[in-house]
Amino acid sequence: MSGEANKRCAPCREPDSRLVRDVRASLNIGERRNGGRPDFLILHYTGLESAARSIEVLCDPICQVSCHYLVDVDGAITQMVREADRAWHAGLSFWKGETDLNSWSIGIEIQNPGHASGYPGFPVGQMDAVEALSREILARHGIPPHHVLAHSDVAPQRKIDPGEKFDWQRLHRAGIGHWVPPRPPDGASDRAYDQAAADEQVRACQRLLAIYGYDVAVDGLWTTEARRVIAAFQRHFRPQRVDGVPDRSTIATLEDLIAALT
Repeated sequence: MSGEANKRCAPCREPDSRLVRDVRASLNIGERRNGGRPDFLILHYTGLESAARSIEVLCDPICQVSCHYLVDVDGAITQMVREADRAWHAGLSFWKGETDLNSWSIGIEIQNPGHASGYPGFPVGQMDAVEALSREILARHGIPPHHVLAHSDVAPQRKIDPGEKFDWQRLHRAGIGHWVPPRPPDGASDRAYDQAAADEQVRACQRLLAIYGYDVAVDGLWTTEARRVIAAFQRHFRPQRVDGVPDRSTIATLEDLIAALT
């Protein structure tokens, strides 16, 4: 077992939620560090072919990954880690200066084979279960809606899940997550933005991303790293086109999101 585990962390035996159908205890757990408590909810997809395989991986000490809950395609919910404990789901991550999101979050894995395997949509029954479970978790811990994030938001250099097909707008209508109607892309002229943009315009997009919470350098350079952060934002908040271009609709949507928080 990894040295991250702590003797004070007991394997999950009883579910924290009445919605849980099964408990499969993972030993890939640790104590929340530095007084950490659940203040974020992070949503993932599994990127594996089935829930059974996902549970195997999330419980395998060799893999050293885990999550609190897994939601199968039919809506069945399995709990693997107690909400009181630190699951290993976010990995190397960042949001608004916090770099140990595992200590401050609850993680839900949503069964989906992911982009590398066709990336199907998320069925209604699965979304029903994600919504119900998320609503319970937010209420139980007092997590604010804008602290519901994608794995790609907190780890944009490594992750793209749960991706642009995930229905964030639906969750927002249920009081889960932050959302504003995205400004639509303008077409061909907007796609040419990367060739015509001045450094200060790129810097403006980076500055807004950093204000919102993303880990991005505010240097005016349109690097591979900056593209990945912009694409992560687009997957969550402007899913009509995910291309990593700091176009007008991306910047305007960012401005609307920040204004909606004040």
